[in-house]
Amino acid sequence: MKTIVSAITYAIIVVLIITGCSGVKPADTTAKTDELIVAVGSEPDTGFDPIKGWGRYGSPLFQSTLLKRDDDLNIVKDLAADYHVSEDGKSWTVKLREDVVFSDGKPLTSEDVKFTFDTAASNGAAIDLTNLANVEAGNNEVVFHLKKPQSTFVYYLITTGIVPKHAYSSSYAENPIGSGPFTFVQWDRGQQLIVKANANYYGDKPYFQKLTFLFLNEDGAFAASKAGSVDLAYIPSTFSKQKVAGMRIEAVKTVDNRGIAFPYVKAGGKTEEGYPIGNDVTADKAIRLAINTVIDRQQLVDGILDGHGSPAYTANDGLPWWNDETKVKDNDAAAAAKILADGGWVDSDGDGIVEKGTLKAQFTLLYPSGDVTRQSLALAAAEMVKAAGIHILVEGKSWDELEKLMHSNAMLLGWGSHDPLEMYNLYSSSFSGVDYYNTGYYSNQTVDQLFEQALDARTEEEALAYWKKAQWDGQTGLSAKGDAPWAWLVNIDHLFLVKDKLNIGKQRIQPHGHGWPVTDNIESWRWEE
Repeated sequence: MKTIVSAITYAIIVVLIITGCSGVKPADTTAKTDELIVAVGSEPDTGFDPIKGWGRYGSPLFQSTLLKRDDDLNIVKDLAADYHVSEDGKSWTVKLREDVVFSDGKPLTSEDVKFTFDTAASNGAAIDLTNLANVEAGNNEVVFHLKKPQSTFVYYLITTGIVPKHAYSSSYAENPIGSGPFTFVQWDRGQQLIVKANANYYGDKPYFQKLTFLFLNEDGAFAASKAGSVDLAYIPSTFSKQKVAGMRIEAVKTVDNRGIAFPYVKAGGKTEEGYPIGNDVTADKAIRLAINTVIDRQQLVDGILDGHGSPAYTANDGLPWWNDETKVKDNDAAAAAKILADGGWVDSDGDGIVEKGTLKAQFTLLYPSGDVTRQSLALAAAEMVKAAGIHILVEGKSWDELEKLMHSNAMLLGWGSHDPLEMYNLYSSSFSGVDYYNTGYYSNQTVDQLFEQALDARTEEEALAYWKKAQWDGQTGLSAKGDAPWAWLVNIDHLFLVKDKLNIGKQRIQPHGHGWPVTDNIESWRWEE
């Protein structure tokens, strides 16, 4: 946390930004204008280009998508007037609306959609379109041809903003043109983004005609709130007990989770880079099950998150593909001790740590240094598991160090997405050792088969049953009811200070990443009388 001096400095900067060259006046605590000033998070490093990843964790603002989610996370049409999937699952045909124009007045056509996906596929960095064979642009329709069936292709239609072929260039990210509810006005790097309502927008017109996004850290956002300079600001839980005149706290539920990823295999292997793989202690299922059983998740929520969160059991709690049978009874040291005893773990030397032969139930849990929340969760979890006779050493490391150690040590990681493909990436054997996904080299043939059935499904509804069974099918699964390759701990509420009488609508369960997801329904925000 920054010092008080730093916070005050940020507040001064905020006032200077707002009253400076942009001509925007500080937000009035009583007046209800059609302008809004918010501080929801950091600016995107690569700018506002969907092809480079913009809009995947929150509304793309400037661009429209073919499909989108409503406030209940149902899939609904946006640019698409209709769509269907072929019987073999390899062709997706999307009919386009005929009333859509870009903010420069030029019509949005099937060629723009084709251009967007072709460019994204060739770019290859932000959007994984390796299964896309080609895109065919027809008369007001687009056909996506896939190499093999993929039910999750629908999520690319939900998250990929369409860019104009006629106006796309290397500088597009700095001055985007789109067909979304807002248009780009000004971006001062490191300071602010200004947008205005799009007069050409085909959907419900936004209530607010001008939005200013301030790029402030947590201390700066809180200081700006106290100064009355913003209408909405994100804050960490550490500020949640401090009152700010004229503002309330909105706590939004999330799948922004934190959990412990265990090395699933025994020690001895090495990656192509020569980094060690496996851990003999965490490779024992009894150890992983006992940790899941003894940890008190609600205490972690209450003590570390000040109550602003919820116990986590999977990477996708509360989402349509979550299997709620994965909830486990925790905070039960006696049950954890029995699991260990049944697995051959006993404390034969009386030092408080159980052993199995010559192997002690002791391992290291790593977290990224500088992340106070992950550090606190790791330390608290280590203290809790002592009741079961397990000893965890907690160490903070740089991300460069973690990449070399994460396959042979337990890791405190965070995920959370509106796409079940993330679950696939975290648990599929095909993603073993790939980036930060399946760091523990988890593998279960039944789970892999269920994943493939989910991907091969023709509709999201059909796929849901397979995604849920992969978590727990009554016999096995990737959750703590089954193999327990993770001990998920908490879902972190996203907290916002909001001006009294500012209605920010029904907020959806938000994904990993505090900030931009709150803008998903920003066109419906309004002042209440």
